[in-house]
Amino acid sequence: MSEPEPETSYSKPPGIRLVEHIKRSPLSYKTHQAIVLVVTFVAYASYHAARKTTSVVKSTLDPESSVTSLRSWPWRMSYLSKPDESRRFSWVLGDGWAPFDGSDGTALLGEVDLAFLAVYAIGMYFSGHLGDRTNLRIFLTIGMVGAGVFTAAFGVGYWANIHTFYYFLGVQMLAGLFQSTGWPSVVAVVGNWFGKKKRGLIMGIWNAHTSVGNITGSLVASALLGYGWGWSFVVPGLIIATVGVVVFLFLPVSPEDVGASEEDELHSPKKIGEGVTEPLLEPEAKVQESAVGFIEAWKIPGVAPFALCLFFSKLVAYTFLYWLPFYITNTAIDGKYLSSEAAGNLSTLFDVGGVLGGILAGHISDRLGARAITAASFMYCAIPALFFYRSYGHISITLNIALMFITGMFVNGPYALITTAVSADLGTHSSLRGNSRALATVTSIIDGTGSVGAAIGPLLTGYISAISWSAVFTMLMGAALIAGLLLTRLVVAEVAAKIEESRSRGSASRPQPAAIDV
Repeated sequence: MSEPEPETSYSKPPGIRLVEHIKRSPLSYKTHQAIVLVVTFVAYASYHAARKTTSVVKSTLDPESSVTSLRSWPWRMSYLSKPDESRRFSWVLGDGWAPFDGSDGTALLGEVDLAFLAVYAIGMYFSGHLGDRTNLRIFLTIGMVGAGVFTAAFGVGYWANIHTFYYFLGVQMLAGLFQSTGWPSVVAVVGNWFGKKKRGLIMGIWNAHTSVGNITGSLVASALLGYGWGWSFVVPGLIIATVGVVVFLFLPVSPEDVGASEEDELHSPKKIGEGVTEPLLEPEAKVQESAVGFIEAWKIPGVAPFALCLFFSKLVAYTFLYWLPFYITNTAIDGKYLSSEAAGNLSTLFDVGGVLGGILAGHISDRLGARAITAASFMYCAIPALFFYRSYGHISITLNIALMFITGMFVNGPYALITTAVSADLGTHSSLRGNSRALATVTSIIDGTGSVGAAIGPLLTGYISAISWSAVFTMLMGAALIAGLLLTRLVVAEVAAKIEESRSRGSASRPQPAAIDV
C-alpha cells in the first residue's frame, strides 16, 4: 500500500534534485543536515555582513562631529588633546558626506540606525508569524534579495550624488524590513532538522555566523572604502542577494520536504556522545499543525523574561555593532588615532571574542543544564569588562585588543545563547504539545523584543556620545546589569532545582537503615 500524499505543498529544492539526479541516488539524512547547517550559516552571515557596513562607513560620512565627545568628562585624561595629523585621513572626495558631515551628523546617523532597527524589530514579529505559515525557503530568498537591493541602494547614493537625508532613511527602513525575514526562518529550519541533545553547544557553534558575518562585513567594507564608500554597501548587497539564490536552490526546509526519514539517523552508527535521540519537532502529531498564536506564544513559561533580557543584551551588543569602529577612530590608542579602515579591521576582534563567547555559553549551559544561570553570569561579567575597556583600552594596541576580545566574549555570549538554544528550547516547550509550527513565532517574539533594544541603544549612543563616551559606557553597564537581574527568578528556580537534584542523589546513594522487628 502506498504512503499517503504529504499534506505540505513544498517540493525538493532544485539544487537538491540536480545533485540527486547526478548522483543517481537520494541524499542521506545526515547529508541534508550538513547542507542545512552550511546554507543557513552562510545565509545569516551574509545578513550580518550587509548590516555591519554602516558602522564602518560612519566615520567616513561624519569624520568630525565626535571630537567634542572625546574631550568631555573622560575617564582617562589622555583624550583631552588631539594631534592635527590625526584628522588627515579621508576618502577620495574629501571629508564627510552631506547631510552627515554637519554638527548634528552623529545624531542623524543614530536616527538612520533607529529607522533600520525599529522597522527590523517590528518586521521580526510579523516575519515569525508569516514564517510559520509559508514556505521558508521562498520567504528567505525574497528577504535576502530584497535586503541586498536596498543595502546596495544606500551605496548608490555615492555615485548619484544624493545628499537628501530622507533618501538614506527610507532605504535603511526598507533594508530593515527585508532583514527581519532572516533570523526566525533560519532558526526554524535548523530546528526542523536537529534534536535536543547538546543543542546549546551545536547552536553556539552554528551561531558563530553572527560574528563571522560581522567580521566579513567589516573587512569587506574597510577594504573598499579607499575606492569610494558606495562600494562598501554595493558589494555586501550583491553578496547577500547571491546567497539568497543559493538558499532557493539548495535549502531543504524540513525532512518532509525532501522525503528524508529520521530512520536514516536512527539506524546509522553514532559517535560517542552524539546521540540525537529526541526529535526537535514531532512530525507525527499532525493534529497539532496549526500555527501557534502570538499571545499564546508569549504565555509560554520563560518567553517573557528571556525576551526582556535580550532587549537589554542586544542594546549592548548592537551599540558595539554600529558604533565600535566610529569610537575607535576617535579614541587615541597609545597616543595615535587610527584611520576608518584600520578601525574597521580592529573592531573585528570584538566579534572574534563573540564567537568564543557563544560557544562557551552554549557548552556551559549544556553541562549545567541551566540556561538562565549561564546567561545571567555572562551579563554580570560584561559589566567589569565594559568598564576596563573604556578605562584602559587606550593605553596600548595590545591591551585594547585583549580587552575588546574579552568584552566581545561576555557581551555576545548570552546574546547568542538566548537567540539560539533558548529560543529553540522554548519553541518546543512541553506546553506546545509538539506543535511543529510554533518555533518561528517564539523565535520572532524573543528576537523581535531584543531588536527593540537593538534599535534604542545605537540611537541613544548617537545623542549621548556628543556629550561623553563615558556616559555611553555607563548606559551599557546599566543595561547589562538589568539584563542579568531580569533572569533572577529563573536563576533562583534553576538553583533550587539543582539543590533538589543534589539532595535526591545524595539520599538515593545513602544506605537505608535496616528495619527493626518489634
